[in-house]
Amino acid sequence: MAGDLIVQRPEGLYCPPGDFYIDPWRRVDRAVITHAHSDHARTGHAHYLATAVSEGLLRARLGPDITFQGLAYGEAIEHHGVRISLHPAGHVLGSAQVRLEHQGRVWVASGDYRTTPAGATPDRTSAPFEPVRCDVFITESTFGLPIYRWRPDAELFGEINRWWHDNAGTGRASVLSCYSLGKAQRILAGVDASIGPIVCHGAVEPLNRAYRAAGVPLPETRAVGEVTDPASLRRALVLCPGSALGTPWMRRFGDLSDAFASGWMQVRGWRRRGGHDRGFVLSDHADWPGLLSAIGATCADRIIVTHGSVPVLVRYLQEQGLQAESFDTEYGDEAEAGA
Repeated sequence: MAGDLIVQRPEGLYCPPGDFYIDPWRRVDRAVITHAHSDHARTGHAHYLATAVSEGLLRARLGPDITFQGLAYGEAIEHHGVRISLHPAGHVLGSAQVRLEHQGRVWVASGDYRTTPAGATPDRTSAPFEPVRCDVFITESTFGLPIYRWRPDAELFGEINRWWHDNAGTGRASVLSCYSLGKAQRILAGVDASIGPIVCHGAVEPLNRAYRAAGVPLPETRAVGEVTDPASLRRALVLCPGSALGTPWMRRFGDLSDAFASGWMQVRGWRRRGGHDRGFVLSDHADWPGLLSAIGATCADRIIVTHGSVPVLVRYLQEQGLQAESFDTEYGDEAEAGA
């Protein structure tokens, strides 16, 4: 639409008056990055703008020599007459919604986000989602179907702890597959570390270090080679990406019970497809009520939906009297794997 503050281009979502991109998937000169997942933070951009707290993660994933500018949450800068500020998205460490203001219009691009239900304890591994009022809201819809409704974290982590405790009592390692960035650290912050040692795959441990460096307290974790007592390995909780399953790395744990942590575990077919002993419904994205509450809190009249269950959410919002449409993006590959 003519005069839009954010439009689609082959490189990604582009702000014409500011001459910069948000989470572009092709190389550009100036990129504003919502968070460090690889479908949103790509290599090769000349300049990166993101939250200051996400700098360690972005350098760990994109390289230590990127040209980086960090902002505190709520801090604003002006570029070519566009006022840019970043606001908590609740997705992973440093995740942000991008607020743009130009000539009296306000747009917000949410990236990926997770809301905190009323009365729930906020996740201590990321700043909780904050609604930002705007005229136009660009939202994800990874879990944009009414079947996706998350249980309280206290119940979920109680289940994980019982599974781990029971396995440890029978001398079986508890291998929990999860996404290395965000999901693994959220699990670490939520489990009962007194049950046994915690072993992290080599893909997870560098990201743990970035979280700790940013001030997020996590329990002690070890590499598998640091655990020399076989009995300790058989009591361990093991966090690894799904790609580690079936590799020689797994043989060190002997008899084990394996599980997968993802919002996709809400649907039974996903667990059967993976052949896991257990599936834990744990997501770093908003569920259906969370999406609707976040959209409503913006008071936006126009909603643009990106990746996920796009047609369903667009149709539902149109039925509610909102102007809803979609953008075609290249987000979601990493969300599919680790959501």
